[in-house]
Amino acid sequence: MDVDVDAGALADAATLANRLLTGRSPQPVHGAVRLHATGPALELSATDGTLTLRLTVPATVREPGEAVVPRRALAETLAGLSAPTARLAVEGRRLAVRVPSARFALPLLADPWPPLPALPPPAATLPAADLRSTVAAVAGAASRDDALPIFTGVRLRTTEAGLSLLATDRYRMAAATLPWPSTTPLETLVPATVLTRAASAPSRADEVTLHASPDLFAVSWPAGSLLTPTLGMTYPDAQFDRLLSTTPECVAELEADALAAAADRAARYAGPHGRVTLHVIDGAVLVQASDPLHGESEETLKATVHYGQGTRHYQARLLADAARAFAHAPVHVRIQESNRATELTSPATTLRYLVVPMRPTEAT
Repeated sequence: MDVDVDAGALADAATLANRLLTGRSPQPVHGAVRLHATGPALELSATDGTLTLRLTVPATVREPGEAVVPRRALAETLAGLSAPTARLAVEGRRLAVRVPSARFALPLLADPWPPLPALPPPAATLPAADLRSTVAAVAGAASRDDALPIFTGVRLRTTEAGLSLLATDRYRMAAATLPWPSTTPLETLVPATVLTRAASAPSRADEVTLHASPDLFAVSWPAGSLLTPTLGMTYPDAQFDRLLSTTPECVAELEADALAAAADRAARYAGPHGRVTLHVIDGAVLVQASDPLHGESEETLKATVHYGQGTRHYQARLLADAARAFAHAPVHVRIQESNRATELTSPATTLRYLVVPMRPTEAT
């Protein structure tokens, strides 16, 4: 293999591979990247045993071929280069990286390169920015407890309204809808952390394509793709549909950023249970917290109360996370009767975020 390549573009690709893939596998090949020179491009492929990443960088191929080298070493070597162009050539058991003023040599891995799964069939192409922002808002509600893997995922499902994204950790739930410009149905459960990485990977692409099969899910863009196994489970949709059918007894409108900041400040006084209290009164929402050891706080936020009054207790972290999902926008706080989940919505987005109030015994 012997190629000339844009050093900056290759450095970006190597850094992305190093960032997206974990290094926890004991197998050396899972910490490597394969460089394959063919036609007018240099193709990078890497896997950590679960995720599979493919990237393409324009190149002038002097001699086609391939090389498998340590992923981190390649990224760190390229990150320090200031030359616009680099030449990569296999020399014996080394991959030489040459720029006008320097030469570096990375060892070639002797382990055989594993066969990588092909992309599933394409389902639809979406605006990259819309997918990225929607996934970021929804995926934060997924559980981080691997003991219940079904709740660590984001459920993607096409409906009459579009592509529905939903995640929950049983104490909160986020749901949003994207336009779906396709007649191809899609239903899958994707690990939330992986979906977040996949949605953010094509930072310079205008559009991304979603691919799905019963066992695999992928996001692709003109310069690459990221593929992952699905969780292979289904959500109890009927139960979640009932939860999303809300009937508020009190509705207050205020700025999401102000609510998030107030919940963060109150958290210092929220005690061992992390309890904060929202008290909706005429023209305002009071954010309160009290703890015998740390003191107490009360903050008044200007609000438009559309109807009703109410008081509920929440975990400060969950309430702040819910409000932050609506950053820089007004949010409607819809308090339901008894211990039913409180819903946060905004006219600026399709996002719906539900937070379960703390029970009275948890709030003491």
